[in-house]
Amino acid sequence: MHVRPDNPLIVQGDGKVLLETKHKKYEEVRDFLSRFAEIETSPEHLHTYRIHPLSLWNAASSGLKRDEIIDGLRGFSKFDVPPDVLTRVSETMDRYGLVKLVEHPSDPTLLRLEFATSYIAKVVGGLKSVKDVLVADGTRYFAVTGGHRGVFKQRMLNEGWPVEDLAGFLPGDPMPFELRETMGNGKPFLVRDYQRTSADRWFQEGRPSGGHGVIVLPCGAGKTIVAIQAMQKVQQHTLILATNGAAVQQWVREILDKTTLTKDDVGAYTGESKEIRPVTVATYQILTWRASKDQEFAHLHLFRDRNWGMLVYDEVHLLPAPVFGATADVQARRRLGLTATLVREDGREGDVFSLVGPRRYDMAWQTLEERGFIAEARCFEVRVDFKDAAARKKYEDASELNKTQVATANPQKLPALDALLKKHANDNVLVIGTYLEQLIEIARRYNAALITGKTPAREREILFQKFRDGRLKLLIVSKVANFSIDLPDANVAIQISGSYGSRQEEAQRLGRVLRPKKDGAWFYSIVTRETKEQEFAMKRQLFLTEQGYRYYIQEAGQPAVAK
Repeated sequence: MHVRPDNPLIVQGDGKVLLETKHKKYEEVRDFLSRFAEIETSPEHLHTYRIHPLSLWNAASSGLKRDEIIDGLRGFSKFDVPPDVLTRVSETMDRYGLVKLVEHPSDPTLLRLEFATSYIAKVVGGLKSVKDVLVADGTRYFAVTGGHRGVFKQRMLNEGWPVEDLAGFLPGDPMPFELRETMGNGKPFLVRDYQRTSADRWFQEGRPSGGHGVIVLPCGAGKTIVAIQAMQKVQQHTLILATNGAAVQQWVREILDKTTLTKDDVGAYTGESKEIRPVTVATYQILTWRASKDQEFAHLHLFRDRNWGMLVYDEVHLLPAPVFGATADVQARRRLGLTATLVREDGREGDVFSLVGPRRYDMAWQTLEERGFIAEARCFEVRVDFKDAAARKKYEDASELNKTQVATANPQKLPALDALLKKHANDNVLVIGTYLEQLIEIARRYNAALITGKTPAREREILFQKFRDGRLKLLIVSKVANFSIDLPDANVAIQISGSYGSRQEEAQRLGRVLRPKKDGAWFYSIVTRETKEQEFAMKRQLFLTEQGYRYYIQEAGQPAVAK
C-alpha cells in the first residue's frame, strides 16, 4: 500500500470519502468533490462525502470524464483507493448514454431507442417496469410513444439506466425579441460571462441533447438573466413557473426591463390574475390548486393552452409532485430548471434529472464571491440556553413532535436578537422565521413591519419597496422570504426559526443577502443549545459547507469569532 501523508483525502470501500478541513489543499479538493459527490456530514475537522450514482450521472452529463474523477481520487488520497470504488465509479459513469432516445426515422408518433450493445437491448427489453411502454419497432429496435417519453426515462433511472435524451423538441409558436442594451434605469444591460456560458451549455446549439437541463447557481447570481438569455436563443412562446406571486411579478418586471417584449407579450397567471400570453409566468400554487382531494387539478391545462416552445422551472428543487406528472407529459418541449441546490427534501432528485434534465452547468458560490458577483458572507450559529431548569424540563417532557417547536419558541432568543439588532443598527436587516406567533411578537417588540403569507400582495410589495429604498431598515418576514425576492440592499439576515433541517431553506435564506455590496453580508441562525433544533441546524449547515462557507459558533452574549 502506498501512503501519502501530505494528502487530505481518505476513500473508503463503501463509497464514503473523508476530507480534512484544516489541510492546505482543502478548498481545491472540496471543489473537486462537489462535482460528483454529495456531502453528508460536516463536523469541524473532517467532512464526509458519498459518491452516488445520480451525482455521477449528473457529472457525466455536464462533461466531467470518468478518468478525471479516478485520477483525482488517486491523486488526493492518503492511501490507495479501494479497487471496488474505482470499478463502481467507472461502471456507473459508463452507463450514462448506453441507452439513447432518438427521433424515429419514419414514424413521428414514436421515439426510437438506441442501445450501445445488443446485450443492453436484451436487458432493457426484459425489464418488467418498462415493458408496458415499449413498442416493437421492426425486428431490431424498440420504441416508445411520444407520450411515454418522460415515464420511460423515470422508470429507466429507477432501474439504474440513465437515458440520454437526443430526441429533440417540437417547435413552439414563434416569439421574436431582442435583449435591451439599456435597462429602464438608464444603466447598460450586461450579461455576465458565466450567465452566457450557462445558457450556451443548456441550449447546445445544433446538438439534439441541448434544450433541456438544470443550471445551478447561487441566489443573487442572476438566474433570471440566464433564463432570459436562454429564451432569446429559443425565440418561442415560454411558460415560466415560479414559487409565489411576488416572484411572478419580479419575473415580469425583469423580462420587460431587459427585453424588447411589451406588456401585451408578458402575462401573470396567479390566484389574482389569469393572463395567458406569449410569455406567461405562473405560480406552482395555482397549478396544484384543486377544490378538494377528489377533484382534478383545475389549472394544469395551462401546460396545453398554448403551443409552448420552452418551459422554465424556477427553484426547480421545489417542483411540487403533481407538476412532475404534467412535466412527464410535456417532454417534447424545451425545459430549463433553475436552482441554488439540487438537493430535494423529498428525495426526488432523480425525477428532476429524468423529467427536467441533467445538470448542465454550475458554479461554486465562493468562486462568484471571489469575483465580486455575490457578497462575501459571514455565517454564524448563535446558541442560547433555556432560562432555567423548569423551561428545560418543559422541553424534555414534550412529545418528540413538539420538542422542536418548544426549542424554537425559546424566549431567550429575544435577548440574543436584541444584541444582534443593536450591533447592526445601521444595516438593512431581515429577521426570518417559520412560526407566526413568534414573528408577531418580534414585530411588536421592535415596532417593525411584518410580512407573512397572509399579507396581501399589494401591501407586501409596498413594504418590500420601502425596504429597497431605505425607508425601512428592519423587516420581519415569514417563509415567503425563502423564495425569489429581490432585496439587493439587505446585508444582514437573522434566522430566528427554520424548518426541519432543510438545506433548501438555508440556501434561499442566505441568498437574500448575497447581492454584491461593499462590506459583505452577515447571516445568523439563533438556536437553542442541545435540542432537536440544534440537530436540525447541523443538517442545514451541510449546504453552506457544500458551498465552501464556514459556520462559526457564537455563544449568546459573546463577541463574534470572525470579523
